[in-house]
Amino acid sequence: MKSIYRFFRLMRINFVLMRYNLDEFILTTPWFYPLRFLGYLNPWHWALKNKLTRGERLRRALEDLGPIFIKAGQVLSTRRDLLPDDIAIELAKLQDRVPPFSGQVAKKMVENSLKLPLADIFQEFDLNALASASIAQVHAAILLNGQSVVVKVLRPNIKKMIERDIDLLETLANLAERYWVEARRFKPNEMVAEISHTLHDELDLQREGANASQLRRNFQNSPLLYIPEIHWNYSSNDVLVMERIEGIPIHHIRALKEVGMNMKKLAERGIEIFFTQVFRDSFFHADMHPGNIFVSTHNLEDPQYIAVDFGIVGSLNTKDQRYLAENMLAFFKRDYQRVAELHVASGWLPPDTRIDQFEGAIRAVCEPIFERPLKDISFGQLLLRLFQAARRFNINIQPQLILLQKTLLNIEGVGRQIYPELDLWTTAAPFLERWLKKQVGPRAFLHRVRENMPYWSEKLPEIPGLIYDVLNQTREQNEFQRFNQRMIILSKKRYLRYFMLGLGSAFLISSLVLGLKIQSTVPLLVGVGLIALLMGIISCKKS
Repeated sequence: MKSIYRFFRLMRINFVLMRYNLDEFILTTPWFYPLRFLGYLNPWHWALKNKLTRGERLRRALEDLGPIFIKAGQVLSTRRDLLPDDIAIELAKLQDRVPPFSGQVAKKMVENSLKLPLADIFQEFDLNALASASIAQVHAAILLNGQSVVVKVLRPNIKKMIERDIDLLETLANLAERYWVEARRFKPNEMVAEISHTLHDELDLQREGANASQLRRNFQNSPLLYIPEIHWNYSSNDVLVMERIEGIPIHHIRALKEVGMNMKKLAERGIEIFFTQVFRDSFFHADMHPGNIFVSTHNLEDPQYIAVDFGIVGSLNTKDQRYLAENMLAFFKRDYQRVAELHVASGWLPPDTRIDQFEGAIRAVCEPIFERPLKDISFGQLLLRLFQAARRFNINIQPQLILLQKTLLNIEGVGRQIYPELDLWTTAAPFLERWLKKQVGPRAFLHRVRENMPYWSEKLPEIPGLIYDVLNQTREQNEFQRFNQRMIILSKKRYLRYFMLGLGSAFLISSLVLGLKIQSTVPLLVGVGLIALLMGIISCKKS
């Protein structure tokens, strides 16, 4: 059955590839290069060749292939370290504007998932979708207590569709890895694995709710960011009910200006939110594109962001945080050697990397960018160019760093749209310096002591016993070592004893044999033999 599905799905994919003249990606490979003339027989070849770029044609093809390929395109758009710029930019334009499925079907799915009639949960449930995406769609509703909420419902049979298409993508990736040398540098298997991981995470709405709850706790009562409340009593793996928010979409620049929003402060707060999530909380919303960000109108001079859609989040460990902060400051100071050393020390580059060569590659990327005014420098683009330059040094880019770079590009892009004069460096540098100061010095030491004190106090009664065990173990080890040394000495003495006895016996026997023919040698051989025997006997008595 799976083979039949693969066959028909491949036929559909081939048709779409031909329709958008994407067969050129295949016919230009070494294996199919002799057959490139077949591209001219494609009826759509001449219609689209000069009208759309290859990136536009690829984006439209993914839209035609359905929601799974749309989401895959969105995930791929984040791997700008691997994809050519023109394709990555077009894939980033993929929107979640997918035709909605029936509201009656959504209603039935909610009832089946929560095992309750809709009337027992909501006063009202709008059958018309408020928004429709590739994985799920959202309906407006009102709870029995009168609170306005939104209900997110997975698409019907979406899990089976994803499993089938991921299986197909894995097959295609394996073929590409095996037979297409040029494709290997794009790491198709790695890309498919990343797509699969992201899609499976987004299929679990319980996980998304947990992400939202964590972010809400991190920014509780914060003037920077508001996260809607999750109603866990009415949520499951397939259904998520959360507070309905009110605000102006971040990309409605004209509407924000019309209400008198402080645009400069709004742009700076976006950067502050990003660095707060990354360095204070080590937990960040990794899908903050304009469609997922709103602005509250409650305080125009002190604007507050509102975020939705928490399917993709990222986190950094303390080591990555430290190296990232030091990297950013080293970039700002143009200390390229320090940047190269940090990349190797953090494990992002192999330990045998030539620091001087990587330093030269970084300088070639950064110097043209730093010649511009600070307000025109995009740190997101700088990271992107650095990742691309580091590819030939076999950089090991962790998934969380890719998410971080994508998020920074989104936030920085939004900030520049809101306030074109935004200077990310002026906003970020003091934040990074303050964070690094907190990580070193007496204050940081006392903070870590205070954090660990409860654990230490719990373990304190066990310390005398542990010390005794260590000392006892050390004593036993020392005794064992002394015993080993004695045995080695004894074995050496025993070997010498046996050697001397054997040597003495050999000389005495030789004197008897040779004495019959050469009598003059007898006294010498007998003397040496007796001395050797005597030394062997003495060593036996000592041991």
